[in-house]
Amino acid sequence: MIQQEFAKKAKEILQADQAVIGLAAGGSWITAEMDEFSDLDLVLVTREKIAGNKELMLDYANRLGTLLSAFTGEHVGEPRLLICLYDQPLLHVDIKFLTPEEFHSRVEDPVILLDRDGQLQEIINQTEAKFPYPDYQWIEDRFWAWIHYALLKTGRGEYLEALDFFGFLRMTVLGPLLQIKHDKLPKGVRRAESQLHQHDLQTLLSTVPAYEKRSLINALENAVLLYRELRQSLFTTETVYNYEAEKKVMLFFEDIRHQLYRVK
Repeated sequence: MIQQEFAKKAKEILQADQAVIGLAAGGSWITAEMDEFSDLDLVLVTREKIAGNKELMLDYANRLGTLLSAFTGEHVGEPRLLICLYDQPLLHVDIKFLTPEEFHSRVEDPVILLDRDGQLQEIINQTEAKFPYPDYQWIEDRFWAWIHYALLKTGRGEYLEALDFFGFLRMTVLGPLLQIKHDKLPKGVRRAESQLHQHDLQTLLSTVPAYEKRSLINALENAVLLYRELRQSLFTTETVYNYEAEKKVMLFFEDIRHQLYRVK
């Protein structure tokens, strides 16, 4: 596969650089789920800090192939990441620049491709990868305000704004909770089509509305029902439910629904 060929070439190139301690591959490489549509997630560990110096980051990226474009990952909260598009072959490659100290804190154990002095394997042996799980209280504290927001946008006729909200809700709340229900990592809606049971997938799809008020209201009701179901099965007894906000928002929901059905 082109991803593996690129990684093999990258290893050969970087092996000659004594500033490089190691190279590893993450993402779908770890789970053997890589296919022709996968990007390549690389972790480049160097003796000195490279991240933060875009010129040095680009220098390394340019060594590895025909670089078409590259930009850092502040928009996903990771400035140490360089998001690259290569040509010949056309391939999306994410390169995360870390020092050995930073490699201790990671969300997954990558597949080691290059490990000059065995440092990466030693770090993996001595530390534990921790994937970030959602904070149930954080979700509950915000959920009903979010539903109210969606009702306001739908009621006003700002359907595009409301449609964007549904994507956010699936990525931030419904997708991760469904993944946890199925004993998967809470990676939003990643591979939901293949990892969720058919019933749960159809329930999630029922929160995808059309650009039309009635469809938006129905999808929002489905989102609330799904959230309540997941909340009941997943949240711990330590989670404090905001029943007062829930009650007031759902009363407002009924008002909006009645207005909708009064319109001829």
